[in-house]
Amino acid sequence: MAIVQSEQRDAYRRVQYEPSVSAALAGKTVKSLTRFGSRYGVLIAFLILWQIASRLGWLSPAVFPPLDAILTALWNGLAGGGLLDDIAISLQRAGIAFSAAVLVGIPLGLFMGQVKAVERSLDPILQLFRQTSALALYPVFILLLGLGEASKVFVIFWATLFPTLLATIGGVKQADPKLIEMARVYGASRLSIFRRVVLPGAVPSIFVGLRLSATTALLLLIAAEMIGANSGVGFQVMNAQYNFQIPLMFAAILLLAILGLGANYMLERLQGRLCRWNQLNR
Repeated sequence: MAIVQSEQRDAYRRVQYEPSVSAALAGKTVKSLTRFGSRYGVLIAFLILWQIASRLGWLSPAVFPPLDAILTALWNGLAGGGLLDDIAISLQRAGIAFSAAVLVGIPLGLFMGQVKAVERSLDPILQLFRQTSALALYPVFILLLGLGEASKVFVIFWATLFPTLLATIGGVKQADPKLIEMARVYGASRLSIFRRVVLPGAVPSIFVGLRLSATTALLLLIAAEMIGANSGVGFQVMNAQYNFQIPLMFAAILLLAILGLGANYMLERLQGRLCRWNQLNR
């Protein structure tokens, strides 16, 4: 008898528990869908409107092909291997230039941010170079380095150097003076203060510069590959436009956007790992 009553109580509890669990899961699902819609709703609506407008003739399909045609051209280019080769070449050019900008810009920015005399003497010429468009200097780089890979990599390096450099300088200069003074009071050496106070405080600003540099690298990559190149995603954009392969042109543009989003995502994840303390303080 006691066993029967116990089983009845358990069954009653399950009947009471299961609706609450279902309600909680439904609430989480609705909340997730609402969050997704608030973040990507406008983008999804824009893509649907593009597809409908192109199919119904509201937009000229010759100029704005429907999205399914663009995705088909992208798939054919990737499956055929042509776009994969262009992606590899473009990533190599942008990767070399971006890596060189990081290797030069961060150490130089840390040094200039720490030594005011060096910053004061170099800042005018850096500001002059920063305000000079890299595209305006591209003919100069071609004259010096030729139409080969060197001029393309160098013009991307030139444009990506300054966001990283200036963000690093700004991050070092924004170090909390109270923390620096406290470290000095406790007898920390200048090197220890730099390693434990200045550098960690500058890391968020450095990553802002890196993300700007990554975006700039892709922008300059397109321009560099449109001039005197016979390979790369930027070349495919111009080549498709010349041959009036408009879906392929938009497919290459979409590919560049995906590469930019991927680079930004990886830098965000890396920043999140290296700056956990900063995330906790927000």
